[in-house]
Amino acid sequence: MRAPIGHFDDARPAPACLDELTGPVADAVRHWRGSVPADQILYVDTDPEWADTAVFVEHYGRELLEQSANCVVVAGKRGGESTLAGCVVLSTTRVDVNGVVRRQLGARKASFAAMDTATGETGMEYGGITPLGLPGGWPVLVDAAVVDLPYLLVGSGRRRGKLLVPGKAFAELPGAVVLEGLGVA
Repeated sequence: MRAPIGHFDDARPAPACLDELTGPVADAVRHWRGSVPADQILYVDTDPEWADTAVFVEHYGRELLEQSANCVVVAGKRGGESTLAGCVVLSTTRVDVNGVVRRQLGARKASFAAMDTATGETGMEYGGITPLGLPGGWPVLVDAAVVDLPYLLVGSGRRRGKLLVPGKAFAELPGAVVLEGLGVA
């Protein structure tokens, strides 16, 4: 199958590639309930040596820089309580942690979660964290610009491989909250 974005040798429906995904991501695909059919979520095999954004887009298509999303784990703290959340923004922007995220989580302070926390809590590899399969109960904050694109490239839960996901599917993830201004230049 030809990928809808990028220059990939092979794009396959994610439900046919569950063995290529981490457990939480495979479970999310297996139990997908959104209006976008699960077979429209595509898996593409990529070389982890080309994972750095500049090298990645040079190899797989420069247009991917504008058609990619990053998912980062943040921690909001208020008193002795800590709330973890996933944040999804276009790769050309950064997450407004101290503004939009802090307010949305009702936190006094918000910051990026430590790598050990992010990987340990998600069951995903650092550099491959994706919003599909984040722990139940977590808010998944999605920048409004993400849902407007026909397809986006996002992590697959591993450093090897990526997912191509219709933008509107991000709004249908469990715990998703679509927010204007989450991603800032």
